[in-house]
Amino acid sequence: IQSNEITVFSNNPAQTSKRYEVESYPLYYKNGNPAKTFFKTFKENIKVVATFDLLIIGGGGILMDLYKREAPLYGSYSMMAKRSNVPYIVYGCGAGPLNTSLGKWFIRYMCKHAKSVSVRDPESKQLLKSIGVSKEVLVMGDPAFSLQYDRLEYSAVPKKIGVTAVPYYNNAYWPEGNTEKYNNYITGMAKNLDEISTKYDVEITFFATKFPQDADVTKDILTLMTHKQSVKIIDQNLLPVDLMDVTAKQDLIIGTRLHSLILATDTKTPIMAVGYHHKVTDFMKLANLDEFIYRIEDIHKDTHLFVNGFDQIYQNWDLTIATTKLLSNRLYEEAMIGKNQMLKAVK
Repeated sequence: IQSNEITVFSNNPAQTSKRYEVESYPLYYKNGNPAKTFFKTFKENIKVVATFDLLIIGGGGILMDLYKREAPLYGSYSMMAKRSNVPYIVYGCGAGPLNTSLGKWFIRYMCKHAKSVSVRDPESKQLLKSIGVSKEVLVMGDPAFSLQYDRLEYSAVPKKIGVTAVPYYNNAYWPEGNTEKYNNYITGMAKNLDEISTKYDVEITFFATKFPQDADVTKDILTLMTHKQSVKIIDQNLLPVDLMDVTAKQDLIIGTRLHSLILATDTKTPIMAVGYHHKVTDFMKLANLDEFIYRIEDIHKDTHLFVNGFDQIYQNWDLTIATTKLLSNRLYEEAMIGKNQMLKAVK
């Protein structure tokens, strides 16, 4: 398939079209309240969907209703496709949380009429089954694992640490802001990172997979840190290839954002995780890295969480590198299952 045969619905169509040389249209048309937005988006984009040979509904944890928009928004695309007799697939998504009757209805509808449904972890499959999805649900690797990066060198000992943060309960971002929870989180992050810097000679690099929101959080964390001299922030909107270059230059990624952990694994970089969402915990369990998950609610209660994990990695550095390489290769193979899924849908 040539790029000019691909259409992408995007929050920034002009940028998407220019960057990837594809057709691009607005993902949704804001129109007052959610109901009006739904109907306007349906009316505008069904005309585009009707021209497709295949619609792919995929990317990240979109089968959820934590943000009230997601389930109706992506569910509407399945309705557009069905109305237009266009086959569609649900491809490598994450599911949950799903707590509302409306959200569950939209996701059941989406799965019922799809040519195929695949999710990126067993927990997502279990959730879909629990809300009444009867269609077969395939578990595959996250599509982002199909990106490969040939990392040639590692440091003799872990020294460079990359960190991503999320605006957890930040009033300007989170569905329900909570200043106390946000302050506990950034304070806990700062103190835990300081503990590593106190014990080891490390260099810490903050970077964002969602810009500028995540970059703003890292600035708040840095303000609270004592060891500022060994910290830098990449205050830029990085493309996936740039993010992979960043992670490949680190010896360890301490990731809050799931895709920082995924891209780090693509570059065969060891990881530790801050579990702000069940999808992060699910991924770390899938990767057999349960011992390196730290609940975001516990970060401010124990300032030794990160350094204890770093101790294990430091003391078993060669084994850590070897197991990370094996993990990266395994998840790449599982992600490639998605190619067969798309081919079958087209046929």
